[in-house]
Amino acid sequence: MGDERVEAMEIDGQQRQEVAAAVPDGFNADYLRIYYGKLFPYGDFFKWLSYGNDAKHPGCDQSYIGRRELSFTLENDIYLRFQSFDSAAELETSIKEKCPFKIDIGPVYSVDPAKRHAYAQSGNNVFVPVERELIFDIDISDYDDVRYCCSGADTCLDCWPLMTIVIKILDTSLRGDFGFNHILWVYSGRRGVHCWVCDSRARKLSNEQRSAIADYFRVYKGGENSLKKVPLTGPVLHPFLARSYTDVLKCFFEDKLLHSQQLFASEERCQKILELIPDENVASELHDKWQGNRRSSISKEDVNATRWEQLKTTLQSGKYKTQGLRRCVEEIVFSYTYPRLDMEVSKHMNHLLKAPFCIHPKTGRVCVPIDPNNCEDFDPTAVPTLSQLLGELNAAGMHIDSENDWERTSLEKHIRFFRTSFLQPMLKACKEELETAYSAKLQQSKNTLSW
Repeated sequence: MGDERVEAMEIDGQQRQEVAAAVPDGFNADYLRIYYGKLFPYGDFFKWLSYGNDAKHPGCDQSYIGRRELSFTLENDIYLRFQSFDSAAELETSIKEKCPFKIDIGPVYSVDPAKRHAYAQSGNNVFVPVERELIFDIDISDYDDVRYCCSGADTCLDCWPLMTIVIKILDTSLRGDFGFNHILWVYSGRRGVHCWVCDSRARKLSNEQRSAIADYFRVYKGGENSLKKVPLTGPVLHPFLARSYTDVLKCFFEDKLLHSQQLFASEERCQKILELIPDENVASELHDKWQGNRRSSISKEDVNATRWEQLKTTLQSGKYKTQGLRRCVEEIVFSYTYPRLDMEVSKHMNHLLKAPFCIHPKTGRVCVPIDPNNCEDFDPTAVPTLSQLLGELNAAGMHIDSENDWERTSLEKHIRFFRTSFLQPMLKACKEELETAYSAKLQQSKNTLSW
């Protein structure tokens, strides 16, 4: 019996590969139609954006989901903004019919965004955003000055860990320093990560409060022309920065980045680091030392570690008294490793951000959730692609239909993770809040009546 099963699985595995190969790589409207027809998790997506307001509870705000803006980008860059939907079925019908190449999520407005013109004519400016997840958008192309393996939208397993560092630092701080619990991290499909903080407290933040949180995380301040991008001032590092440095950044820089990016492997790269040292005497002493190294027998592998140790020893020797040298080692590490956020996205409620489970048109990859507790295991090159999923559907076609087609593809683990680790705990919290608010309201009306 056991042997038969193994044999059947092997045959099935073989068939899967053969059929999967019959779907050429790529991204097009026909492929996308099948994806939206069979795989996109409409129910979970709608439940998420409803935040418990789609239930039968008398405390629900029935208008809530209908005031949320969804924006569709269709083929040939046709852009449809201010779409809104009252039910999961309506959303599903529209997506299947329009087949958007990209879906963006906007804020919840004071009124249904699809009817905004009618309100505008009434003369009152009542069409304003009233709620929006606190969002962060990080692109690896913003690190092009400190990575040497790729540039632009390209990524590889040598530079992707820079995104892992973003997740570790922001996630720890959002939970520990700000007390948020319901945080969704999503792979953007190509060159970065998105973060959605979904606690009701986060969704109700004003633009000023959002700006304050974004500024809390802001360390990288350099413009194009300023050499020193990370000025760490003050007698001691802020506890959040000190923790980030000792727990995450220092080890990552010394154990991984130095070698994966060969940070001291050429004259030009060394020069870049020397420019971050505010004392010319120190910089030239190090430069001379490194010129000497080149003539010695240091192997290529060791040159990065050796030069970094020499830099640290020189800066921390106490021989030089220049103001600003004390923090220089930390500043270099921060310059090369600390998260670089797109600040504007986080500061304003009305920013759109790409929805999870979209397909990136350039890579064909699905924008899948990332588990922050195991983010170092996330491999962007192993994310399911559109053609791979269609191949898996074809291969599974001979089996009895399951209720959900995605259960028969490699999308399954990503949807399960979204559902069990993010959606269910969040909806439980939403339900408790709804009930608490409703009970308080009832109590209040009782007290008023008793007068």
